[in-house]
Amino acid sequence: MNKVFREEKKFLISIDEFIKKSHMLNQVMVQDPHNGVHGYIIRSLYFDTVYDSDYFEKLAGIETRRKIRLRIYDPNADFAMLEMKQKQGANQLKRSLKVSRNDAIALTNGDYSPLLSYRELFAAECYAMMTCRCYRPKTIVQYNRKAFIAKENKIRVTFDNKIAATESCFDLFSPKLNMNPVLDPFDVVLEVKFNGFLLDYIRRMINSIDRSELSVSKYVLALQNSYQTKI
Repeated sequence: MNKVFREEKKFLISIDEFIKKSHMLNQVMVQDPHNGVHGYIIRSLYFDTVYDSDYFEKLAGIETRRKIRLRIYDPNADFAMLEMKQKQGANQLKRSLKVSRNDAIALTNGDYSPLLSYRELFAAECYAMMTCRCYRPKTIVQYNRKAFIAKENKIRVTFDNKIAATESCFDLFSPKLNMNPVLDPFDVVLEVKFNGFLLDYIRRMINSIDRSELSVSKYVLALQNSYQTKI
């Protein structure tokens, strides 16, 4: 099981800013080995209670809250990452567990019993929470990411664009999903993830952004579109 404790800052920037800032970071940071030429694809299936409690707690700004998701980077992968992100104020804890493809499919079908076969306590915690609070699949979100890493203290700077979602199909491993955009295609979400302190050149980059910090998550953006459609 992986455990990461950090802070995150998010900003909504234009595609032009993305090109300029990624070019600048390429001179001083290391590219994520999965980047390739255009970055890499991330696909996440989010779970929530039958009453969308996690969604509404985020909207209400509840200080202590969580998100549970399954994440893959390739529909042909033989595994997925079960992740729980817990936030308290500015701090965030992300725990993740590698589960087999078959077990991930069972989770998407509402069968959480495969988690009981894992030795990690995190798996048992997820099973208890998802069962007792009646968690169900809610939406799949997919986007393209380009990431940079600072060797000094493992700061990650990521640029996410082409963010789309679907609530009509929860087949996480489907080679093709009917996705709908949740953001303008010319908007890019910049995220700075760090633990402890920011290096000066990254702080200067953030200060140069002519937009306020963004607090809305991709999950909220995806479900928000659904609620607006229903209204």
